[in-house]
Amino acid sequence: MALKIYTKTGDTGTTSLIGGTKVSKSHIRIDSYGTVDELNSYIGFCNDQLTDPATGQMLKEIQDRLFTIGSALACDPEREPLMKIPDLKDSDIELLEQEIDRMNESIPRMRSFILPGGHPAVSSLHIARCVCRRAERICVHMQLEGGFVEPLVIKYLNRLSDYLFVLSRYTGHLLGVEEIPWKPRK
Repeated sequence: MALKIYTKTGDTGTTSLIGGTKVSKSHIRIDSYGTVDELNSYIGFCNDQLTDPATGQMLKEIQDRLFTIGSALACDPEREPLMKIPDLKDSDIELLEQEIDRMNESIPRMRSFILPGGHPAVSSLHIARCVCRRAERICVHMQLEGGFVEPLVIKYLNRLSDYLFVLSRYTGHLLGVEEIPWKPRK
């Protein structure tokens, strides 16, 4: 028998964290992992537009890490130590930094702010970067409000947004798309 996708338990505007604690669907913890899920979807959308196999593999790794982050954020922090939730590691952040450095070797030095655009893949990566920044802001807000967020989660999201920015530039470079410099009105 197939598992039903609808349970009707959320029809009253509440949901359960991993661990069973009921919270409102408007709870900041739900917003945090919902935004990480949105980011994961955008990264899949970006990956569908790219043709570089190494980048595709890296984006799959990132999607796996985002599921790890989403799982951690979806847990009741008081019950999480009792569960077997995968952990984020410093090496995950180091991998992003290595990839940023590798791509930066191939692209021209930035001389101005860059406007998103020029190619759908480039624009999509910029949208993913913006969603990543929003996920980071929500996690920081939750932390400031006293909700537990593993510090590595915030660090990873911060570095991931940097990675997505550089990837947008690198993708444009591979596609032969000129960057659009921002020219402020005088």
